[in-house]
Amino acid sequence: MKKILHAALLVMLAISFSVVDASAASKDKYKPFVLASKRAGEIAATVADVSAKLTAAGLEIVGTYSPYPTATILIVTNDEMKKAAAKSDRGGFGAAQRVSITDHKGEIQVAYTNPYYMAAAYRMEGNLDFAAKALEGALGKTREYGMSGGMSDSDLRDYHYMFGMEYFTDPHYLSRFANHADAVAAVEKGLAAGTSGISKVFRIDIPGKDEVLFGIAMNGTKGAGDQQDDKFLMSEIDFKDIRSTAHLPYEMLVTNNRVYSLSARFRIAISFPDLAMMGDNSFMNIMDSPNTIKAALTSVAGDVWVKQ
Repeated sequence: MKKILHAALLVMLAISFSVVDASAASKDKYKPFVLASKRAGEIAATVADVSAKLTAAGLEIVGTYSPYPTATILIVTNDEMKKAAAKSDRGGFGAAQRVSITDHKGEIQVAYTNPYYMAAAYRMEGNLDFAAKALEGALGKTREYGMSGGMSDSDLRDYHYMFGMEYFTDPHYLSRFANHADAVAAVEKGLAAGTSGISKVFRIDIPGKDEVLFGIAMNGTKGAGDQQDDKFLMSEIDFKDIRSTAHLPYEMLVTNNRVYSLSARFRIAISFPDLAMMGDNSFMNIMDSPNTIKAALTSVAGDVWVKQ
């Protein structure tokens, strides 16, 4: 009964509120992902080729993640991205871009997160233009994708999926420690232990401030089940012909002495803003994931609150 009532409320909210403000005046519209190429080939060979091109373009590969056999994600950053991240509140969430190599029905798709889109979604200072040019120069650009119409910079900076759901400025506060070093150490310990099925994919230290971004893998078979499992979640939400694999991996951010994550109601929605609320391949099928993911990440962070 609780789920039925929740579903009815969500339907009413979906009818009453628009995802995007149609009156926004901006000629530039951005979509979450960029398709670099589609080609015949094999995953392993394409990963090696893409890795070499990224490195030659001055990008550092800080992590590699294969959530299922048909996909590999390369996480990249460089000094410019990290410096840009240091300029804004919780800018560490935008310190990396993700490059995906996906085998879909025998076709290899190479894609990456759109730096312009992510810079605005994470309310960063500047638009990460240099990152967009570096990725396009290294891998190419066929087209942007991930939603039908795109969103302007101002739309993205004020984005939430619908009324009552979180903005970027409403992160989950997972834990608090006496100091930054203790907070980072606690997260490292939890990830190394695979607490609640959560493990580390990458770490990026933000220069000039006490901030560290962790990329994480979520394995529900070792945690709380499907609702915190990367493979299951993607099977529900990433169903179109051009895959949005670069949505992964999820992140945790340590800034000063606190540990944060973005709510799944924001973090998933920003990658899949056109995802339906109800029906097949909809948010309703992963309705329990926000709370389940939050609980898992809280356990990784140590669930400790130190009085200040």
